[in-house]
Amino acid sequence: LRRRGGAWGDGQRSTGSNMADGELRRELEEYLQALNIHFTCVEHPEVFTVEEMMPHVEHLKGGHSKNLFLKDKKKKDFWLVTVLHDRQVNLGDLAKKLSVGSGNLRFADEAALLEKLHVAQGCVTPLALFCDKGSVKFVLDSGFLEGGHEKVYFHPMTNSATMGIKPDDFLTFVKKTGHEPIIIKFDEHC
Repeated sequence: LRRRGGAWGDGQRSTGSNMADGELRRELEEYLQALNIHFTCVEHPEVFTVEEMMPHVEHLKGGHSKNLFLKDKKKKDFWLVTVLHDRQVNLGDLAKKLSVGSGNLRFADEAALLEKLHVAQGCVTPLALFCDKGSVKFVLDSGFLEGGHEKVYFHPMTNSATMGIKPDDFLTFVKKTGHEPIIIKFDEHC
């Protein structure tokens, strides 16, 4: 399988949907097809928050995502955190669970997001892990795997669509990108 090269390594890219987003989406779809992973896509207006997205996708049954791209205080490690869309995430509690130390996790800037995952703010997605060369640690809400979801939903490299994949296929995808997910139970305490 071909991984995304360094085409966006300089971090120069505009935000929002454009031709580059379409190219990355096609590469993602080809990557999934090479893994024999079936997916469905729903097009919708460009959205930047979960609140904006849900009216367009709430008819899709399954686990919808909220994604956070974080860094540690020293900018040594980057973390992609994917939780069910209605979860509240306390960064201090999450840092303790990840043994990073309370107060040491914060949101990464857009330049780091573009460099590591090749997507802009508003387009953060675990499907972008196929662009990463192993420098991003992936944290997954156990609710995606334990919730009995027929499909789990993420942006396919653009925030103007939502892609559905079976949970087992999603895990296969993540592992084939070279990432071992850190699975955490998110509840009222994290």
